[in-house]
Amino acid sequence: MISSMLNYSVRFLKRFIVLVPGIIIAYISVRNIFPYFDQRLPLGFAILATWVLGAYVLVPFLIRVVRIFLPAKHLPLYCVTPDGFASDPLNIGIVGTRRQLLQAMEAAGWQTADPRTLRALVHQLYSFVFEEPYPTAPMSHLYLFGRRQDLAFEIALKSGTNRHHVRFWATTFTDSKQLSVASIHWHHRKTHVQGDNLLWVGAASLDAGLAPIKHNLQITHMIHPDTNQERELIVSQLRAAKVVKKVTSLKLQKPTRLNNRALRGYLHTDGRMAIIDLKPAAKR
Repeated sequence: MISSMLNYSVRFLKRFIVLVPGIIIAYISVRNIFPYFDQRLPLGFAILATWVLGAYVLVPFLIRVVRIFLPAKHLPLYCVTPDGFASDPLNIGIVGTRRQLLQAMEAAGWQTADPRTLRALVHQLYSFVFEEPYPTAPMSHLYLFGRRQDLAFEIALKSGTNRHHVRFWATTFTDSKQLSVASIHWHHRKTHVQGDNLLWVGAASLDAGLAPIKHNLQITHMIHPDTNQERELIVSQLRAAKVVKKVTSLKLQKPTRLNNRALRGYLHTDGRMAIIDLKPAAKR
């Protein structure tokens, strides 16, 4: 009974801490930001400008600052959005160098996503409005321990808002031990080296449409609930491309249903990560 009450109190405190930045930004928006825009813009544009500044700049920045001082110290079940909300589950890991990973994904039919430059974002908006394909469209940044993805790959589908995609983060691991959550040294590393043999921790999912975000009404992609099938898709494609040396499975956590920030959005995962050891990269 006491343990249950303690766990509930901890969860409540964590949720309240996440809520505090939103309360602070709401206060600042009403007290300072909206009056500034209201004096210079028509009412509708003043409301829009206040919302954009608060939802897309201030709230994500403030929560990111909180995460810097309160970082996690373990390999989590999922990556997070810039404003700290749960996002795609970690479900795949690939052992190899950066070059091996790039060659393997290319051989399996995946394309590297473009960086999020202004030109790429304009191209993405144009392709959405006019329903033209953009197979290397940029992806939003997701984070593990405060670092956005190192590499991202995608396969575009017929609809402009639907695509298979996977983000990877470089981690080191202890070769002498059986691979486990404890032997993955994520928080010891900030960058990766070109020739390193790394474990590329990945979050694979399927964009299946668009939906508003619950807490700030931004528009985001709706992720298909079954993330396990995306993991299996990558495994089967890499095997078909004959670049796989072996595949093992690592249990991160028990099967979980994860409510994400998209309205009516949720994901489910069996809590397992497929670990793929790649064959040596072909010489060019």
